[in-house]
Amino acid sequence: MITLDSITKTFQNGEELVTALNNVSLQIAQNEFVAIMGTSGSGKSTLMNVLGCLDTPTSGQYDLDGNNVAELDDDTLSHIRNKYIGFIFQTFHLLPKLDVVGNITLPLRYSDVSDKVAQERANNLIERVGLSHRKHHKPFEMSGGQRQRVAIARALINEPSVILADEPTGNLDSKTSDEIMALLTELHQAGQTIVMVTHEQEIANYAQRVIRMKDGQVIEDTQNQTGTL
Repeated sequence: MITLDSITKTFQNGEELVTALNNVSLQIAQNEFVAIMGTSGSGKSTLMNVLGCLDTPTSGQYDLDGNNVAELDDDTLSHIRNKYIGFIFQTFHLLPKLDVVGNITLPLRYSDVSDKVAQERANNLIERVGLSHRKHHKPFEMSGGQRQRVAIARALINEPSVILADEPTGNLDSKTSDEIMALLTELHQAGQTIVMVTHEQEIANYAQRVIRMKDGQVIEDTQNQTGTL
């Protein structure tokens, strides 16, 4: 599903050249559930941006589901993002004026999916994430956990190859975090590939594989005995 080969990312900070990713190589197979961990400045956020086609590497090759995306232009990257990747963010990123259905179907506005199919997909996902009783509510009328469920459904609406979750429980209490992670575990067990950034070991324990980063490099890549498999 994902192959990174000698990925390096540098950027200029004043007169200093900063290396955010330093010769990173890794593979993520279809239907893996991977957690990426590391302290601030370790490179995990930059790695997530590269994986999500939000940023391009300075050098190296990135193959996503058979597409070499490391050197694509912005328009093509946008197309790849919309087709292959679903995003879940710590702060939900829901539009306040749209209800649950509107927020979930938002990514389909830029596709050739018909309104009928969009509604069918949204209704199926709303039921799947347990929000049938909230489908016409707006974000401010829901709890943090409910809003994150909406965000998860939105990430799935394009039937992506991989879900990228950036601190998906960062704004939630422990009980709600467990509920969201149980939902992500169900998605993984149903065949979804998930890559998740987290700084919490108890959240990483839900994954079947943990990648640890430091100074822009992968320093540990282990199977997680307490994970979902």
